Amino acid sequence: MESPSKLLLQTRTTSTFPPPHKTQLPMRYQTQLYQNPYSTRSISPFCRKNMWIIVFILFSFLLVSMYIISLARQLQFLPAGGGGGGGQHISKKGYGIIIDAGSSGSRIHVFEYAPGGLIPAVDLVGLESLSLKKTPGLSSFANNPDIAGESLKDLLKFAKQKVPNKEWSKTRVYLMATAGMRRLNENVREAVLASCREVLQASNFLFYDKWASVISGRDEGIYAWVSANYALGTLHGDPLQTTGIIELGGASTQVTFVPEVLPPPSFKHTLELGGKVFVLYSYSFLNFGQEAAWDSLLELTIAGSAATAMLKKETDEAVVIDPCTPRGYKWSLEERQHHAVSVSTATQSPVSSIVSQGNFSECRSAAYSLLQKDQDDCTYPKCAMGTAFVPELRGNFFATENCFYTSEFFKLPVTTSLAEIVDAGEHYCGQDWMQLQEEHKGVNQKDLLKYCFSTAYIVALLHDSLGIGLADERVKFTNKVHDVPLDWALGALIVRLTEDHLEEQPPVVWVFHMILLKGLSFLGLLGVGTLAIFFIVRFRRPQLTTIYDLEKGRYITTASRMH
Repeated sequence: MESPSKLLLQTRTTSTFPPPHKTQLPMRYQTQLYQNPYSTRSISPFCRKNMWIIVFILFSFLLVSMYIISLARQLQFLPAGGGGGGGQHISKKGYGIIIDAGSSGSRIHVFEYAPGGLIPAVDLVGLESLSLKKTPGLSSFANNPDIAGESLKDLLKFAKQKVPNKEWSKTRVYLMATAGMRRLNENVREAVLASCREVLQASNFLFYDKWASVISGRDEGIYAWVSANYALGTLHGDPLQTTGIIELGGASTQVTFVPEVLPPPSFKHTLELGGKVFVLYSYSFLNFGQEAAWDSLLELTIAGSAATAMLKKETDEAVVIDPCTPRGYKWSLEERQHHAVSVSTATQSPVSSIVSQGNFSECRSAAYSLLQKDQDDCTYPKCAMGTAFVPELRGNFFATENCFYTSEFFKLPVTTSLAEIVDAGEHYCGQDWMQLQEEHKGVNQKDLLKYCFSTAYIVALLHDSLGIGLADERVKFTNKVHDVPLDWALGALIVRLTEDHLEEQPPVVWVFHMILLKGLSFLGLLGVGTLAIFFIVRFRRPQLTTIYDLEKGRYITTASRMH
């Protein structure tokens, strides 16, 4: 009998179906079928052969994610209501407070907005009901600045009624003082602000000392421009399609718009909002506001007349003709002294009588002379007003504040032309003072006195100085846009929240510019689509499988389709 070991060997060698050796297979199958699946030193076939696909997928996913983020950020640039005029109520609310500390009083504005955007989406509905003014102004506390802050307490109480308790600690409050405070001595001004800061710190609202400040007239003009274009929904469009502002205040006049040609550095302001850069011409013409101009013009009139006045032989008194006051108005002694004191000192001429003799044309000429004062000191090719450069006005404009109040008094439409202002002024200036009082009962006498001058001054300002045609329809006389008040406080909130938002962002460099980002993101989307088609075609393609046929005793290759 043969040994068991010999029998075993015979069985293996005489087996009908000997196991194949890997060299018997075609080269394309050797690696696939005989690679050690438990090897720790080799990468899986899919990962090794398709590593570039994995990298491409991850890169495309990154670009798509960035594209979605860019869209989300761009949507945040739009104001409430999609950038339209009236706006809509917003669901998630934040609150912001602006205190406009003017010369005649302080007005508080409470705003509701959707937080989190580069430009906050402010609720533009019902803004007038969220505003309250109290007198006197902060500048009236110049002799006792330590109690100036007390004048803000009623305003802050009003704000707490409009802002829910749980939002107080997150609600920013900004105090911005204007012309009245700008006239004070610096030490007095700081003492007034210090008193206000104490009250604001104790208000339970969010406040930092730097948020109480005196702003320039130029800032007022820029904020008013932002307010108007935010309400119009033009801040996210072409900068050249925005609307300019001519703001005729009491102490100064502000002109702000986007010019076609870059203005000189001292008149240029660069404003970044919502991913766009606006290069503005903005300038505040101090002492060219309606009230300041009225006082200055009377002094100039007196000075010009005193030099050539005919003296009454019996009294040797100079008589001055005033063309900007309605005929028949009697100046009081106090009024004459107020306007004549500086002139009398300069000319040494005793001015004791002012005769009102309303004449629109002569008043307009006198106003233009005032606006062109100091032209000899102009250092630019042309100075439209005083020594200040003004580029050619382009686009549409809103003429606000006293421009609007004058047109409203004469019941002129928003789209009125300067020619209609001329007609209204000529008719008004030619009337007798007693007749005007009878026709306009209930109108404040001080205001009624100035409408002859205001019509002449508006024409001298807009047409004779700034070059707007008498029949030009680019200018609208209004203080509202779609029922939204054209108050600079709205623009101030938008700018300050935008600036604070950028300051609070973590120090991450936004590498891609918005246009570049969208371009790369589009390529990513295109790549994802191409990759999807590639995989669909690949996995629908027949897959070859090699098996050993026991009946035939050989290897065969079959096609299978993956599902």
